[in-house]
Amino acid sequence: MRELPSGTVTMLFSDIEGSTLMLSRLGRRYTDALDGHRDVLRSAWSAHGGTEMGTEGDSFFVVFPTAEGAVRAATQAQRGLESHGWPGNERVRVRMGIHTGSPQVHDDDYVGMDVHRAARIASSAHGGQAVLSSVAAELARDALPDGVGLRDLGLHRLKDIPEPERLFQLTVDGLQVDFPALRTLGAASRLPVPATHLVGREHAVADLVDLVRSPEIRLVTLSGPGGSGKTRLAIEVAKKLVTAFPDGVFFVPLASATTPEVAWTTLGDVLEVPRSSRQPPRVFGQVASRAALFVLDSLEQLVEADDVVSELLEAAPRSAVVATSRRSLAVPGEHLYPVPPLGLPSRSTVAAAEESPAVQLFLQQAHSVRPDFRLTPENVDAVVAICRRLDGLPLAIELSAARTRLLGPQALLRRIDTTLDLPSTSRQGPLRHRTLRETIAWSYDLLPENDQAFFRRLGVFAGGAALESVAAVALPAATGDRSADPLDLVADLVDASLVIVSEAPDGEPRITLLETIRSFALAELRGTGQLDEARSAHAAHHLDVAERLKVTRDSDHLLALAQADAELDNFREALTWGLRHGGATEGVDVTATATALQLATSLGWLWYTGGYVLEGCRWLELALERAGGTASGDVAECLGAYANLLIARGEPDRAADVASRSLTMARAVADEEREAFAMGIVGTARLHQGDVDTARRTFEDSLVLHRRIGNPLRLTRALGNLAGVEEELGHYARAEELTNEAIEIVTAAGDVHEAAVQGQNLAHLLAASGRPEEAARLARSLVDRIVGLRSPNLTMAFADTYMNILIGLRDPVRAAHLIGAEEAMRDRLSLPNPYQEEEQAEAWAAVEGLISAEDWAREIRTGRGSSVEDLLVALDDV
Repeated sequence: MRELPSGTVTMLFSDIEGSTLMLSRLGRRYTDALDGHRDVLRSAWSAHGGTEMGTEGDSFFVVFPTAEGAVRAATQAQRGLESHGWPGNERVRVRMGIHTGSPQVHDDDYVGMDVHRAARIASSAHGGQAVLSSVAAELARDALPDGVGLRDLGLHRLKDIPEPERLFQLTVDGLQVDFPALRTLGAASRLPVPATHLVGREHAVADLVDLVRSPEIRLVTLSGPGGSGKTRLAIEVAKKLVTAFPDGVFFVPLASATTPEVAWTTLGDVLEVPRSSRQPPRVFGQVASRAALFVLDSLEQLVEADDVVSELLEAAPRSAVVATSRRSLAVPGEHLYPVPPLGLPSRSTVAAAEESPAVQLFLQQAHSVRPDFRLTPENVDAVVAICRRLDGLPLAIELSAARTRLLGPQALLRRIDTTLDLPSTSRQGPLRHRTLRETIAWSYDLLPENDQAFFRRLGVFAGGAALESVAAVALPAATGDRSADPLDLVADLVDASLVIVSEAPDGEPRITLLETIRSFALAELRGTGQLDEARSAHAAHHLDVAERLKVTRDSDHLLALAQADAELDNFREALTWGLRHGGATEGVDVTATATALQLATSLGWLWYTGGYVLEGCRWLELALERAGGTASGDVAECLGAYANLLIARGEPDRAADVASRSLTMARAVADEEREAFAMGIVGTARLHQGDVDTARRTFEDSLVLHRRIGNPLRLTRALGNLAGVEEELGHYARAEELTNEAIEIVTAAGDVHEAAVQGQNLAHLLAASGRPEEAARLARSLVDRIVGLRSPNLTMAFADTYMNILIGLRDPVRAAHLIGAEEAMRDRLSLPNPYQEEEQAEAWAAVEGLISAEDWAREIRTGRGSSVEDLLVALDDV
């Protein structure tokens, strides 16, 4: 019997995703693929100390002495699988699960819950994805290979595992990093991970847990001044209630939400519901059956917060809400829970002070910046006095304790006394706000002048800022040099506990201010008379970000969407200032409004594909209202963007009217590019109205104008618009002529993305005109290019084209698989197809004699379990 590692070990399970389908595709060549897969993996296991416990079919169970070894082996394995040459251009995609624990050694094997946990983690992953438990991730974090990182996937419920598990994904440079949601029983909760241990709130947590568990209480509001610890307490209560709410516990950050639309969108984002279902009434359908707990954080600035909470409670009768606000929500059934300050010591002795929650928090924060700090008879009086002077307010105590890196408690107390200048007797209500503000002011006053200027301008960012944005908006005021490195200034503010630095999904740092501190920064900025200038710089920068994202989305839709979502609060902040408030000084208002109009227009693609159609319409309406009677190319384009969203809302009549106004204005200002753009929108609106003849004439006029302008990309799109109408009318020869011209233009221009679009259009045309074999040959040549572009709209259009080809080739089973996979992809990305029912009815009519209705429906359901990309790649024999 072999000697196995004992004690704490790291277990890795793996198997091939879709191996059965791969077997059906490869036939006898499957054994070659299986052997190649085993060779790649066994080489990785042995290179990093793995002990192979067994293999069954395409699966492995391997044990490593360390988490580091398992991670390095998984990394090598996934890289090897990606680079290996597979038969039939197959892609062998292996999912892996890694967990560290202490299983029992029994009969030359391992047994116990840790083994089951590792297996469940593996089964939650997707092909090409390696998922780790929190234990394994923590042990491996400091020893990750170059180019390898960890992405927090949140808490998840695993089958037969009683407690939720926080899971992490291994991210490897050069390999796929974006995957669908894990195949778990669902995210057990979406709660932030606090940076500090909660102190002094044991009784409050117990009381609140009991309140929320009470069937008759569905809304508990934690109230109190800023900095009193409402959010931290709410998170702790939510953690204790995870098992009480089987459908999840969700933290919904609403500090940046000022309207109900933004609040609902934020809730939908947290729940990961389809983007098209993040506004009422659709969002109500997403929560109706849930027995969940929603933590709605920072509601005081939300307009109609009472309506939002009431509607949520009505829509989700099995759920409960814990809210935090500086005031009551005045909602029927609300249970108000004022959050008290932390308890202060009764006496200034070391023993008494160490029992005080306020002193415990001070010591916790002091230890984080000065590990050798201790409470002693010499400094206890000063520490106790500091906590009393700060009224036991957690945020004020944390800010002050952060200064112990440089100041001893006695020196700290002298500065607090000088700064606060408040009577030492107990204070209530508004005076506590004053205490907190003056504590923030004291930390701010200790900063060098450059740091202060930098900090003030960070206040204009909502929802945090990337380093690039910080350098553009805040750095010049602090250093006069936009090219300088902002990290030194950020580090100073982190040391002062005035900013929080987190890791964005792209691995870059993101700088955030707590709302209380952000309010102070804005007030200081306003006091310098530089607020309008800073907001103008913020808006101009985010207009530039939006314009760059328009370019990015043409080649990588998912990347552009993720980056836009990260900046959504900043986009809203810039739009709010420019359209609702503008500047305070003469001349600024016009410039701010013009910038905001351009920004709202530039984000037209995001409003549609991001699921923000209603919100986008409101911003564009407001922009047009503020523009008044102004006639310009920018306003014309804004009208066109608005018309596009009206089409998406199913209002083609209004869209046609607005698009016609866009066209009239573009002509009035002699802006040919905007005129041609508006013609395309008018034609699309007419097409949606069923007026094909008018759409055709409009597209023809648009094409003439685009030929004169000479912009290759827009010309090809105009050609494509007209070709689509000609195909609809059955004028296949004319449609083919137009499409081939478009292909020639984009090929000469070197535009890979648009060349793929026009190539797929031609394949669709060939299939529609009864030439499926020719269409299949062209489609096969496009698969790798289209899949590699990672453009969801293009991929789904291509799947639809291939579905028609398969029907033409009398292959209903694989056609049904593509329909199901495309449906699932649209649901996942919230890119709805308004013609889905009509197209599926047409598809069924074409295959009715080839397959039964029951089998057709079953094969569509089967297809929903596969990715569109995998199915397309597998069609190499068509």
